[in-house]
Amino acid sequence: MDAKERLSALEVALGNEMKERDFYLKNAERTANPLGKAMFERIAKDEQEHYERLQQLSDTWKAEGKWPETVPLTVKNTNIRDILVNTLKDIDRSAKSDAGDLEAIRTAVDFEEKGVRFYKDLAAASADTREKEFFTLLSMIEYEHYMSLRDAEEYFTDPASWFLQKEHHTLDGG
Repeated sequence: MDAKERLSALEVALGNEMKERDFYLKNAERTANPLGKAMFERIAKDEQEHYERLQQLSDTWKAEGKWPETVPLTVKNTNIRDILVNTLKDIDRSAKSDAGDLEAIRTAVDFEEKGVRFYKDLAAASADTREKEFFTLLSMIEYEHYMSLRDAEEYFTDPASWFLQKEHHTLDGG
């Protein structure tokens, strides 16, 4: 991948991260469900951080024409599943979700799945080790979002089963 293709890919990534961030913030504000609110707010923060790192990267590439030496090549890794479990400890379990919550989660699953593939492809096309590691990291974080959203989808479609599975209750016939 040449420098022009990299910059083009970064522009696409920047647009995607902002679009996803805005989507998550909109749904955090829309939902009345505390779990949905906490999850959407956390993922929005992650997407903002991705955007900022990618913007630094893009600015440096435009100025220097090469992979930067000084841009921090790490991003905070957040386990959204932990947020789900911790939030559920502190909320009213009878809090209702609506069809918009489930629809938003399913849309978000699609965003994150595409993000995983996009960053994996950028990593695969990268010759520079630091560049490859950076895009691999972003792909892994998007995958964590994807899996967490799948977990939330399960919660919103069948909360009783979700609680049973996550709290590891055992059924003893004796």
